[in-house]
Amino acid sequence: MAEPVEEPSNRPSDTWGRIKNLKSKRNGSNTWQVVAGSAVLGLVVATGAVLAAGPWDNGQRKAERQLAAAADRTGGAHHGRRLPGAPEPAPSAPAVLGALDTTVTRSAPQDPANLRTALAPLIGEPALGTRVAASVIDTATGKELYGRGATAPMTPASTVKIATATAALSALGPDHRIATTVRLSEDARTLTLVGGGDPTLSPAALASMAATAARAIEEADATGVRLTYDVSRYTGPVLHPISPNDNIAPVTALMVNEGRLNGTDRGHAPRTDDPAGDAARAFAAQLKKAGVKVTGAPREARAPGKARTVATHHSAPLSALVERTLTNSDNDIAEALARQTAIATGESADFAGARRAVTAELEKLKVPTAGARLADGSGLDREGRVTATLLTTLLARAADPDRPELRPVLTGLPVAGFSGTLSTRYEDAPGATGLVRAKTGTLNRVNSLAGTVVDPQGRLLAFAFLASGSTSPGAAESALDALAAALAGPGG
Repeated sequence: MAEPVEEPSNRPSDTWGRIKNLKSKRNGSNTWQVVAGSAVLGLVVATGAVLAAGPWDNGQRKAERQLAAAADRTGGAHHGRRLPGAPEPAPSAPAVLGALDTTVTRSAPQDPANLRTALAPLIGEPALGTRVAASVIDTATGKELYGRGATAPMTPASTVKIATATAALSALGPDHRIATTVRLSEDARTLTLVGGGDPTLSPAALASMAATAARAIEEADATGVRLTYDVSRYTGPVLHPISPNDNIAPVTALMVNEGRLNGTDRGHAPRTDDPAGDAARAFAAQLKKAGVKVTGAPREARAPGKARTVATHHSAPLSALVERTLTNSDNDIAEALARQTAIATGESADFAGARRAVTAELEKLKVPTAGARLADGSGLDREGRVTATLLTTLLARAADPDRPELRPVLTGLPVAGFSGTLSTRYEDAPGATGLVRAKTGTLNRVNSLAGTVVDPQGRLLAFAFLASGSTSPGAAESALDALAAALAGPGG
């Protein structure tokens, strides 16, 4: 039976209307909370068209990351300045980015006693199941404001993607791009499509590479080529422990559109059992359209040693891949990020090597990994274990002004009531809409939520709530949402 995963909304046209409705309902002291929350956490407030394209495709996201990196250390946000070279704000941004006052950012930290009082009646909600772990920290000081079983290892489900994303950004940097190449043998008789591990490779990219390769073949006066494909960049088993499953394709270094067979770009979908072979056959078809004679069927083989690269396609920057992973809870990109981390750090590009690489990278960031077992990059493996403290520490690292390379971890988090896997949640807690940004996690009898929220003092808090033994996923999600909303203060 397939594990349930988060289903993001595909209704971006609703978003702008909900933003306008939210604005019309709020005034006075509540308004600054929405403004502060939006700006501190990079809420996308441009237009529905921006969200339709995906927040990772938006130049405003880059501006938000740079502005967040320049914020002072008080835990709030002072966005009164623009960094040199930063993109211009979206048309709707001035009212958000320019309306903040430094008096909000310099308020005193929240009293932990008040937080305990607010969370006490919610943390024991039966809908959360038999076991709950929680951690809440002030990102500016690193001080724990609330903890319950915070160092107990728990099944994280998809919240482990926060760890995967942070490790990848730390090891590779936000500007890294994954290359897919085409190599032509010295005698111009063999063409090899070499997978680099980009699960987002598109049919359009194949067509572009085929056209470029065709020109090189013509220049070499070749009458035809044999086509091979190279997937040697990854090693070990290609099937995830839960596979075959509509939530994830075989993990291979070469695939098109995550091996999806129904044209979607998110959520679960029927998957091919041979993504690399399918990609090679699609590439062969594009070569023929470009006028290249391809003899025989594509076969798997490493590129010849003296082959030269004749075409290259680069993925979106790692920062964009991270944001897409977190916003949509994308399992395929998450596993690719884990393997790219393994390759960058000299580990084997398989499940075991990725686990070692991600763990080691977190330790470099001085994140508490005691008791953690990062079984996979996506969180689909029920054998995975993390602590609530590990997750909140990671979020604090991503909020650190001295670590701007980690900012996509925050800007990629779904926004309550607006984007990704939180787009249809928080209907019962409208006061938290736009203030809570969090990664969701769902497996059978496991529910989790980890992210950031702006508290009534205007400070940025990081939280993680991990629950197991729940019998109703919907009720458990509502209970988790209530916990995060309570951090936003009365009315959240």
